[in-house]
Amino acid sequence: MSEATSKPLNFLEQIIKQDLESGKTSKVITRFPPEPNGYLHIGHAKSICLNFGLAETFGGECNLRFDDTNPAKEELEYVNAIKDDVSWLGFHWAGDVRYASSYFDTLYEWALHLIREGKAYVCHLTADEAREHRGWATKPGKDSPYRERSVDENLTEFEKMRAGEYDEGACSLRAKIDMTSSNMNLRDPMLYRIRKQSHHQTGDKWCIYPTYDFAHGQEDAIEGVTHSICTLEFADHRPLYEWFIENLPVPAQPVQYEFARLELNYTVTSKRKLKQLVDEGHVDGWNDPRMPTISGMRRRGYTPASLRNFCDMIGVTKSGSTIDVGQLEFCVRDDLNNCAPRAMCVLDPLKVTIRNMPDAEVQLMTQAVHPNRDEMGSRELPFSRDLYIDRSDFTEDTSLSRKKFKRLVLGEYVRLRGAYVIKADEAVKDEQGNIIEVIASLVEGTVGENPPEGIKPRGVIHWVDANDSLDCEVRLYDRLFNDAAPDAGDKNFLDVLNPDSLKILTGCKAEKSLASAAVEQAYQFEREGYFCLDSKLASADKLVFNQTIGLKDNWANKV
Repeated sequence: MSEATSKPLNFLEQIIKQDLESGKTSKVITRFPPEPNGYLHIGHAKSICLNFGLAETFGGECNLRFDDTNPAKEELEYVNAIKDDVSWLGFHWAGDVRYASSYFDTLYEWALHLIREGKAYVCHLTADEAREHRGWATKPGKDSPYRERSVDENLTEFEKMRAGEYDEGACSLRAKIDMTSSNMNLRDPMLYRIRKQSHHQTGDKWCIYPTYDFAHGQEDAIEGVTHSICTLEFADHRPLYEWFIENLPVPAQPVQYEFARLELNYTVTSKRKLKQLVDEGHVDGWNDPRMPTISGMRRRGYTPASLRNFCDMIGVTKSGSTIDVGQLEFCVRDDLNNCAPRAMCVLDPLKVTIRNMPDAEVQLMTQAVHPNRDEMGSRELPFSRDLYIDRSDFTEDTSLSRKKFKRLVLGEYVRLRGAYVIKADEAVKDEQGNIIEVIASLVEGTVGENPPEGIKPRGVIHWVDANDSLDCEVRLYDRLFNDAAPDAGDKNFLDVLNPDSLKILTGCKAEKSLASAAVEQAYQFEREGYFCLDSKLASADKLVFNQTIGLKDNWANKV
């Protein structure tokens, strides 16, 4: 086990520690087994951090395994995206990537074993008939009329299934367990079904595929998994998991443990609903920065450390609860505040002309890359007669108090970040009465120095040089849903989409240092928030920045 910390062990860590100390386990082997039927989301991040983290903590190994048992919903695109997400989070799987499909031959032989043992049969009930026979939670099921077929007949029928002699839905292979069990999962569950579709790994070799319930426990046994960790909704599946392990000639006896899945407010994590958002064009793909997918958060500018810290903060328990998304946002802000270089970008430019500065003069203002990290160095910003400030940072309303408006007011002073104190002398307007320019004058000797007595700047605002700045597009993101529980009860989650979840600002002006901005490098745009270059839309000819998160939680006053 790695170096101990003062943090108490969660219940899974306690179990593993006891298993190692008792000799029950000599080496910890866990696995992360996603189905490649969509992109990973924040809930998967918790599972990734847990499974890989436990293996790392106790000196073991974690396998990355794709439970690819349903070619109808799986794509190679999802496989590649999942591998990329796990690596981006900073984790490394043991050996090669594994696939359920790699074990299809073995699983098929084990299905034959159950048939020969009289514990599985081919059933020709339709889906509706099988549903009726299954009963309800309070009503026992009834046996299929095909349940008592002979072993030879079942072997023949199963071979016909494999040979493609039956259409999809015509029949299935079911385990013979107990149709009266109070656990619905034990009422003769399906083991194999017909899917006449090509598989992204095995091509057209198979037209029958094992179900997830039949495959995943046996995969654990094949791989020698010691601690099979899954979320609470699989607790009712554990008796079936154990039935398969007990009734098949598996090489190991893994044990399943359940923990509470991650539930975030203002968030939907159902893959079906996320896919609907993509397919219907409500978002710009799986990696839309508003999506709760790992790739979406990555594109938005979230860091691996912030997601890992969040998963560590919320902990691991056996009881479910809904986590405030504000905790995730706190982790992002906290990490970016410590590591993000500073830069200035004016989102809504208003020209300022310094009347007491010569036309051709350009001064260089030196500013720290990060105010608390000297090792990150400094940057030089040009300062000339023509500048831009944000339109919201100027007003003619002299009645506003300094407490309410700590920016530039006509006839008063403000400090430009890292540069001079200036005074707004005049507001130039167009024919419609819109302010198009501010004529100002600088106070000499105020770069890095206090202004003379009697001059009191209202505050500090950011700026960029008008002659040596960069044009850019800035995308402001907000929560995708207005409702804290968008898919609870009978709600249609599409009805509570936030219409203001994306605002696109063009004509923004950024300091010239951002010309070398790199994808996934976060920046704090001073006084605005944290931003990163968009990995999908930005190019050498067009700078597009995504807002990762604001400097403050603007939702705190909304709820």
